[in-house]
Amino acid sequence: MLEKDQENPNSKSPNKENYFDIREEQAVLRYLIAETAEEKNEIYNNFLRHPLDKMISSIIRRYKLYRKDMDFNEIHADTHSFLMTKVDKFKPAKNKKAYSYFGTICKNYLMGQIIKDQKETNRNTSYEDISQTLENRPDMIYYMENEKIEAEDIIHLFLEELKVYLEEPNLQDNERKLGFSLVELFENYKNLFQGTENNKYNKNIILLSIRDMTNLNTKEVRSSMKKFKKLYYQVLNRNID
Repeated sequence: MLEKDQENPNSKSPNKENYFDIREEQAVLRYLIAETAEEKNEIYNNFLRHPLDKMISSIIRRYKLYRKDMDFNEIHADTHSFLMTKVDKFKPAKNKKAYSYFGTICKNYLMGQIIKDQKETNRNTSYEDISQTLENRPDMIYYMENEKIEAEDIIHLFLEELKVYLEEPNLQDNERKLGFSLVELFENYKNLFQGTENNKYNKNIILLSIRDMTNLNTKEVRSSMKKFKKLYYQVLNRNID
């Protein structure tokens, strides 16, 4: 049986702001090499359950990764259960922190479930309802002398020019990373945008997706986005003049 006093006395106890620190990282290592379910459960209950609860709560609230028809506690419990099925896949030999690995697992799972929920909503929504919703959304329509250019056409044109633009030799590494992530997002944009009219909700998912795909922080994403915004407006202006 593992006793609480067996933990390293020199390890720093996590405070309110730093709830997953050296002690928890070491607990993960002990959990991975534990030979019995009883020992794993004891390590989990004494050292990991509460920090993981806090991590998941923080991720859901920070990125607003809420799911339809589920309250916060249900989302939290579902995510925690899924995370525990992935703990044994963590590879300490890669010199990565368990905290980072667990956070990525939770974010990707929640984003995937949200997209899955949106797809299900789309399948249960009639074509007429979708068309009416899009036609009433000003952000999905551009007007030109009483005729409209659908956002889908603009996206298609921008995507084609974006792929060509990424062949430019003068792009910086961060810009190139961002460019390829934009290609992937635009090729799958329907999965992100259909099924909800909450633009802020969509933007959170998109920003989180870009950060995960590029390993860039928010400031780096915004800085690298300037050239692609310029390219987008060039495409837009050529098609509304």
